[in-house]
Amino acid sequence: MRHWLMKSEPDAFSIDDLKRLKKDAWSGVRNYQARNFMKEMAVGDAVLFYHSSCEPPGVAGLAKVVADAHPDATQFDRRSPYYDPKATKAKPIWACVDVAFVRKFGRLIPLEELRGAKALKDMVLLRRGSRLSVQPVTKEEFDAVMKLAGK
Repeated sequence: MRHWLMKSEPDAFSIDDLKRLKKDAWSGVRNYQARNFMKEMAVGDAVLFYHSSCEPPGVAGLAKVVADAHPDATQFDRRSPYYDPKATKAKPIWACVDVAFVRKFGRLIPLEELRGAKALKDMVLLRRGSRLSVQPVTKEEFDAVMKLAGK
């Protein structure tokens, strides 16, 4: 099992939305490196669900991968803001995984608290200029975040 962090703006899709839906495709990612990370994901991988572009940003809960990478349907939908005219069903460009709700933390773990945790000093999220919406997390980093969340 691997560990990941996936960012979403809570006004677009929050941990509460995932809880209500139970599972959903993590669609709309339009960054090649983030797409490639999703292609590395496997069913059962753990996901830290991160609320971004909000005040304060932080880890809101836990999800898990429930379907391997598959073509992101939004790339073919002309009405979608994620439509890509270069993508075809025969040669899709963008992929997504399906994630399922595991739990919402009792409190948001804010970015500033994550920055203050020594165990997280090398976390991709905390690197200067890191903006990826999908990123790997080490087991040690995952465990440190879970400890902050009070498991």
